[in-house]
Order: sequence, then structure tokens, then C-alpha cells
Amino acid sequence: MPISVMAVTNAKSYYWEVFAPMPTRRVYCTPVYDTGLLYVVGGCSETGLPLDTTEVLDMASQTWTTLPPLPTPRAGAAVVLVGKQLHVIGGMDGEQRPLSSVEIYNSDEGRWEKKANLGQPSMGITALETEGKVYALGGMGSDTSPQALVRVYSPGKDQWQPLPSMPTPRYGASSFLRGNKIYVLGGRQGKLPVTAFEAFDLEVKSWTRYPSIPSRRAFACCAMTDKCFFSLGGLQQPGPHNFYSRPHFVSAVEVFDTEQGVWSKPTRTLRMREKRADFVAGYLGGRVIAVGGLGNQPSPLSSVEGYNPGKRKWEYLAPMPSPRCSCAGLQTEHILFVIGGVAQGPSNAVEGLCIRECV
Repeated sequence: MPISVMAVTNAKSYYWEVFAPMPTRRVYCTPVYDTGLLYVVGGCSETGLPLDTTEVLDMASQTWTTLPPLPTPRAGAAVVLVGKQLHVIGGMDGEQRPLSSVEIYNSDEGRWEKKANLGQPSMGITALETEGKVYALGGMGSDTSPQALVRVYSPGKDQWQPLPSMPTPRYGASSFLRGNKIYVLGGRQGKLPVTAFEAFDLEVKSWTRYPSIPSRRAFACCAMTDKCFFSLGGLQQPGPHNFYSRPHFVSAVEVFDTEQGVWSKPTRTLRMREKRADFVAGYLGGRVIAVGGLGNQPSPLSSVEGYNPGKRKWEYLAPMPSPRCSCAGLQTEHILFVIGGVAQGPSNAVEGLCIRECV
């Protein structure tokens, strides 16, 4: 299948920038970026308890500032920036229960404020902002059931309004905004990975189902390019046809071409070089990127690879300075941030994959 080819950065031009480490070691934190400021919200501490800590890195001075504590400690929250306000939505409390509370940090006033809650407690929400509104999709409820809920928040009115539910309930899904559509891929229902691929049209307020991700993999990653969606790696569980096999890491890559409306047939050349799960994926310099994660080795992977659509193959890039899994990933135009996660325990590392400018 032809995959669109834009200018692809040379593999040797990628390098890692190591930023000042976070004051707090953490995993399952949520980062957002705003013009030279990197915010990291909540997460789990070394003792496994949710944090009320929000820290912000000034990229220019490489100094961290600790904000006033979150009113509600939480891990795995959805965090969305609207203007200068951090919206912190749902997540998990110290009893591992989902939260319905929503809190906003106003950087101008330097304080947190409680806002209208979600109505139903939810963790594993996927959320994004467009045109000043916050969209929260899916999640896991107090009864551990996956949710199909779709809610939109208007900051000016401090109101959540229901929208048509997702066709497939799920939590921990990947979401991407392209044009006037929110695309939702994968996620989980309990221990089972979800293969559903659906899009919500923001104008007509309706859902479209696309062909499902061809194979069912837990802890896989998704990435979006100009014309394609990628589903990468993961942990393949025993199924009806391979009941006796053990769960195993895979290097599988499946590509959905939005123009043709079909998933590519898996080929050997399309596979990643490494089998990996629980990693960070992004799209930088014309390449889909896979960073770190867990493989068949006893410790997290340091390897990084990028897909070259011109050559139709994966190439190794500069390895991670701090090998980790369960990291928080954050994509900006020029940097793929890899934040916190797990090495031997929770990490405070903040590293960014960058592209060297041609001189």
C-alpha cells in the first residue's frame, strides 16, 4: 500500500536533549505544554499513592517550579490546556477508585479552583481541546465497566453537556484531532484490548465506524501521520486460535490509509525492528517514532526507531539516555517528550527527541 511520503529527516539528525529532572519521581503522570512551559500533573509516587503535585519546567532557564497542590491527589488524569488554564479531569484516587472531580489551575491567579464535575466518576478518559471546548471520551467507571460516554465542557458556562456516545465503550484509548473529526483508536475493556476505530464529527455530532484494527494487542501504541493511522507493537494475548500460547511481545505494525479506507496487510518489512509494548509513539520529522518500552529483555528498552516511508522500513535512531517503560509521551511540533515512567522504580527523567537543524 502506498504511504504518503513527505520530507523524511535523516536518521542521524535525531538526537536526545536531557532536560532538568523533575523534583518528584512519578509514573502515570499527565504532561501538557504551553509556549516554553512544560507542566506535569499528578501521577503515582514511589509508594504507589496518587500525587497532588504539579510541577512546571521553564524550558529557557531549565528550572522547575512547584505549583500549589492539587485539591484532589490523582493519577492517570486527563489534562487539557484551554488558554492559560489547566483543566484536570477524572483519574484515580488513593483507593484506586475513579474520580468525577474537575479542577482548574489559573496561571494568572496562581490557584486551583473546583469546577463542575463529570457527573459519573471516570479514569482512563481520553480528552482534547478544540475551539475553546474540552471533549472527554470514554473512561472506566466505579463498577470497573468501560464507558461510552462523550462529554463536552464549556469553560465560560462551567457546564458539561452529553454528546452521542461512542459506539464502543472503552478507556485508555488513543485520540487524534484532524479537521473537524476526533478519531478514537484502541483502548481497553477490563483486561481485553479493544480494536474498534471510530470518529466523531464535531459539526454533525455523529459517529462513524471504520474498519477495526486487524489484530488485538494490549499495551500497543497509535500514531497519526498526514494520511495514515499506525497501530504499533504491544502484547499479544492467547486467543481462541492459539489458546496454549503465552502472552508475547510483538513488532507488528498495521497502517490505515484514510484515502483508501483500508488497513494494510502486515508484511515483514513493515514490522518494527524490536518487539515492544508499553512504549511512547509519535510523529516527528516525517517518521513514525517508537521509543523504549518493554520487550523480551529483563529491563526496559533504550532503543528508538523511526519508520522511513520512502524506504518502507524502520531505522534505528539515537537511543534513549534513560531506558524506561510506562512513560508519559508529549508531542510538540519539534520535540517528542518522554517523561517519568518506570526504570527500576518511578523515574524523574525528562528527555526530548529532537531534530538537528541543517547548517
